[in-house]
Amino acid sequence: MNDPKVKQELLELYNDYAHNRLSRSDFMQKLSAYAVGGTTVAALMSFLSPNYKTAIQVKEDDPRITQEWVEYPSPKGGGKIKALLCKPKEAKGKLGGVVVVHENRGLNPHIADVGRRAALAGFISLSPDALSPLGGYPGNDDEGREMQAKRKREEMLEDFIAAAEYLKPLSNGKVGVVGFCFGGWISNMMAARVPFLNAAVPFYGGQAPVEEVPNIKAPLLLHFAELDTNVNKGWEAYEKALKENKKEYTAYFYPNTNHGFHNDTTPRFDKAAAALAWDRTVTFFRKYLS
Repeated sequence: MNDPKVKQELLELYNDYAHNRLSRSDFMQKLSAYAVGGTTVAALMSFLSPNYKTAIQVKEDDPRITQEWVEYPSPKGGGKIKALLCKPKEAKGKLGGVVVVHENRGLNPHIADVGRRAALAGFISLSPDALSPLGGYPGNDDEGREMQAKRKREEMLEDFIAAAEYLKPLSNGKVGVVGFCFGGWISNMMAARVPFLNAAVPFYGGQAPVEEVPNIKAPLLLHFAELDTNVNKGWEAYEKALKENKKEYTAYFYPNTNHGFHNDTTPRFDKAAAALAWDRTVTFFRKYLS
């Protein structure tokens, strides 16, 4: 997309579709209005859709890490949850633990990649798939979103709380969480619901209810996309509650970025902002999980 205005309009349209604010038929109908001058709807869909073949940073067979699929109990959630467990291959002794929480479409290849990145940064990471009770991530994001919409958010929250409980004895005793979109909301909620949590990093995630803010014990590092008006509208009240309750937090707004700017498999990706946010995240975890 050479026209910045058109690109932004398409990204906002896709964002509404990806968050179930537009049905697929409505999305396709609106998308067809941009199919002009030789550009087809198929080409537009290809532009907007994630590319998991070439954008993965840490491959599954990367010799610097070990990874295995595990299953842990989640009695208050989905019963049994499948997750990817990763750690540095040359690790000596126990490491800080990081729960990696996916977006609203299950554990897709991008979030699995983020789990491996966390291992390369020196942590033991656990990346659960909240679609496990429904058979797991189906192989594409559209079906993944439809599947995840069938589960209750509070039950999925319990799945990730159970992940922190599972990870704690495998770690050095310190556990943090990082999550994206839906996972950002989970990260905020885990800060309020998990008393032993040591650090929480929500990326463009919905905020926890202000009445739960007094329960937060973990320091927060919050990443926001400047153009993400849907998520950002809740920040003022949340920040007020954090200040009133004297909670430790740092928030960053990344200029001219869209929701999902950290995801390098889609055109919403902002390379500079993503690198800076991830560097800040790793530094934050090293401080609080060592």
